[in-house]
Amino acid sequence: MLSKKILFLLLLMPSVKVFSQQKEVATPQWRPAYHFTPPTNWTNDPNGLIFLNGTFQLYYQHNPFENKWGHMSWGHATSVDLIHWKNLPVAIPEVITKDTTTWIYSGSAVLDTNNTSGFGVNGKAPLVAIFTADQPKQKKESQFIGYSNDNGLSFKQYSNNPVIDLNKRDFRDPNVFWYAPSKQWIMAVSMVDDHMIRFYGSKNLKDWNKLSDFGPAGYTKNGWECPSLLPLVVDNDPKHIKWVLLVSSGGDHGPLMQYFVGDFDGTTFKNSNPESLQLTVDYGDAFYAAIAWRNAPGNKTILLGWMQSGKPETYPWKGQMSIPRDLSLKTTANGLRLFQTPSAIVSNSLSQYAKGAVLSKKDIHLNNQNIKLSTPTQFNGNANWIDAQFDLKNATKAGFYLTEKNGSTKRITVGYNVQKQELYVDCTAAERENKSPDNLMQTAPMKPVKGIIKIQVLLDKSSIEVIGNNGEKVISTMIYPEAGATGFSVFSDGKTTIKNLKVWDLNHK
Repeated sequence: MLSKKILFLLLLMPSVKVFSQQKEVATPQWRPAYHFTPPTNWTNDPNGLIFLNGTFQLYYQHNPFENKWGHMSWGHATSVDLIHWKNLPVAIPEVITKDTTTWIYSGSAVLDTNNTSGFGVNGKAPLVAIFTADQPKQKKESQFIGYSNDNGLSFKQYSNNPVIDLNKRDFRDPNVFWYAPSKQWIMAVSMVDDHMIRFYGSKNLKDWNKLSDFGPAGYTKNGWECPSLLPLVVDNDPKHIKWVLLVSSGGDHGPLMQYFVGDFDGTTFKNSNPESLQLTVDYGDAFYAAIAWRNAPGNKTILLGWMQSGKPETYPWKGQMSIPRDLSLKTTANGLRLFQTPSAIVSNSLSQYAKGAVLSKKDIHLNNQNIKLSTPTQFNGNANWIDAQFDLKNATKAGFYLTEKNGSTKRITVGYNVQKQELYVDCTAAERENKSPDNLMQTAPMKPVKGIIKIQVLLDKSSIEVIGNNGEKVISTMIYPEAGATGFSVFSDGKTTIKNLKVWDLNHK
């Protein structure tokens, strides 16, 4: 759960306008076409991700009443394809009594298959939500549980909440999973200001025992939030498993997620790298608070993050989720690293969602030139999915110009810098008023593979996610194109061969 302190700092960036200035102005031009947004009002962290009865359940931090942060509750939506979402009533609302207010902060959900909690009825396993209860009057955060006997549509609060209470102001975001070797539930929860993740164990989801602490390590300039400990396959070998611990934090220039690779024995997580090493999940300025569907089809672990907006106001909604990402670990020259690719559930079905024919070309030769790819009838809605492979042996830069407009020099550039060996997103020309100067150029170090750079660009109205070299590096950011700025081109500084290019127009689902 993004803390109020971190949220406040992010929204105070020089370029950000306060909520009240534009909240009544509808902005349909910035509503994503293939990323999740709530129909109305505020959203932030994804919560309680679970695949249940053939359906992806998405709970999320939500203000049911206003298009700004507050009244924190769990919103709810479901999907079978991770593109089309069915919006459902609030699943866990805030609780207000004469004595206190309890906001429902971030957490997770598990299917208690063996009814260890005793919440099941008529032989049916309950869905149990584990979340942080933030009580501002008491200046306290503690861990609560709730249970559902109607497939997650609604939850009843456990009568003996809280299940963990340290009487701390900042203690949040429990992420729970079943650990079969020790036959118990494991919780990772943030000791925010200590820059530590605490692990607890429980046989019944009600009674929790402290197991160990991890941290401080990596990035520690701001508090740690939203932990998630995941077992991942290494190099596609199901017999080789390592554990990845994800942690969110307010970075130097906006949201930051880091990760640690190591081993977990049911009690302790041991980092395989030096304590000082900082590994970055996403090199952009928008990706935050990501957790995963652990039990997705095909034994996939699918990560979903909040894309933190905070620049011009959108209405009648605020906030969106990232594209779901399949996770894996791969051996690199620098050691084991996290790879993220757009979920195969989505990417394998793009032709079903596309408007018109897919643009598909091979061996396009460019020499200090750019070629327009958008037309008056296609690829002109700022909702394109681009896959490209560049041979850059005789170029200095190559990539794409996005959000182009006739007669205007404003545009966004996504490309690769050969000399610096960097994947980059450059918003300098388009976003002078909408971004902090520190965030106009966002880069990720990346080397060619056999002389080839692969770039995927997921442009969706007000967001860009750039995936380099099959998930080796990712840059995510928010954009707000002006009216009519919907064209895009491919460019090269020097001689470039585009080995393969495919573009899907997803402007209409």
